[in-house]
Amino acid sequence: MTATSTPIGPVDASKVPRFAGPATFARLPRLDQVTKADVVIAGVPFDTGVSYRPGARFGPTHVRESSRLLRPYNPGLDVSPFEVVQVADAGDIAVNPFNIHEAIETIEGAARDITADGKKLVTIGGDHTIALPLLRAAAAKHGPVALVHFDAHLDTWDTYFGAEYTHGTPFRRAVEEGILDTEALSHVGTRGPLYGKKDLEDDRRFGFGIVTSSDVYYQGVREVVDKLRQRVGNRPVYLSIDIDVLDPAHAPGTGTPEAGGMTSRELLEILRGFRGLNLVGADVVEVAPAYDHAEMTGVAAAHVAYDLVSLLALGPDEA
Repeated sequence: MTATSTPIGPVDASKVPRFAGPATFARLPRLDQVTKADVVIAGVPFDTGVSYRPGARFGPTHVRESSRLLRPYNPGLDVSPFEVVQVADAGDIAVNPFNIHEAIETIEGAARDITADGKKLVTIGGDHTIALPLLRAAAAKHGPVALVHFDAHLDTWDTYFGAEYTHGTPFRRAVEEGILDTEALSHVGTRGPLYGKKDLEDDRRFGFGIVTSSDVYYQGVREVVDKLRQRVGNRPVYLSIDIDVLDPAHAPGTGTPEAGGMTSRELLEILRGFRGLNLVGADVVEVAPAYDHAEMTGVAAAHVAYDLVSLLALGPDEA
């Protein structure tokens, strides 16, 4: 991916202290301050779909504040993403907190508008309900997409309290709607108790492969990356990252924490292993700052979003 003019990067931290200046992601320009953008960061402050602890509606602001320490060169991927492409912060998509159906429609419409001219979108949630409209928008542009879903939970349940649209159901709905490539679906980092074996049977029926948190521990990052890359191939792929994929020791600020999770190092290294894939969009969700001791979750989510932007800046490998 290449920009047509010299990109406008973050505020220079050697001239403006990191605790001052604009409250955008990584202190980047706002979308309305650039004539063209290649990658857009947008927040979705929505948590009406949660089944346990609320608070992810404050996630986008928290992650932006936690991103103030990000620097312009990413040594893990050997790229200065803000020099390669124009990255801008579009602010938040304003959604109705009292009507989940209207909120889903609003998110899908905004995502379609942002990506209509080729921009790539990295979304900061918000709860995991927002993945469904984001996937709808991605599929409208690319056809059914491959999915790599990082999460402690499957999020393929049918309903909660009779509701079809919640943070625990988005990927079941996405399969039912035909917007996912069912030959290239993967969960990564799952763990913890389930309601029963049927949860796993349903999940397999939908086409998902599972890399558990234990698999990451025993097999190691490189083997996991190899398996995921083989499954995805050169398909257009969407990455959806629930921050609770991390162990609560690394990310306490989330709504449904589970013991035995991945480390932030493991998550970042797996993401870096996706260099060259045909990444068409991504989200980072379920950051709930009220429970985030010492800002650990916000920092982890900010670094995840930064690596996602870096991957998009590098673009897919040439065929």
